[in-house]
Amino acid sequence: MKLTYSKKEKLKSKKLIDQLFTEGQSVIVFPLRLVYIQTTFNDNIIAKAGVSVSKRNFKTAVARNRIKRLLRESYRLHKATYFNNLTTQHAFMILYIGKDIPSSTQIEKKMQLLFKKFTDKISES
Repeated sequence: MKLTYSKKEKLKSKKLIDQLFTEGQSVIVFPLRLVYIQTTFNDNIIAKAGVSVSKRNFKTAVARNRIKRLLRESYRLHKATYFNNLTTQHAFMILYIGKDIPSSTQIEKKMQLLFKKFTDKISES
């Protein structure tokens, strides 16, 4: 798996996002929440992911965009480590549920813990 986050890997389907929030399961490592669902894609991609930051907690678009940028970068760097062993296709939505603006090192550490918790939960089921 390459260390890229291409257009094919981005979660954009409105139907799939709605299905993700109605039927999906979640894993939480504060201040991050990962909502996931097992699905199938037409293209040969193991995972599609999206990021979201609450407008309620961060009023300015500048703050929301900064956090989303940090989330996407952390996902891009660590997805190969944790998702190379996946055999089924999944859709992910990474939500930032904290109330203060994090640093990039905080996001990196929490993202690794979140992915570790996800892979443990997938392997036991």
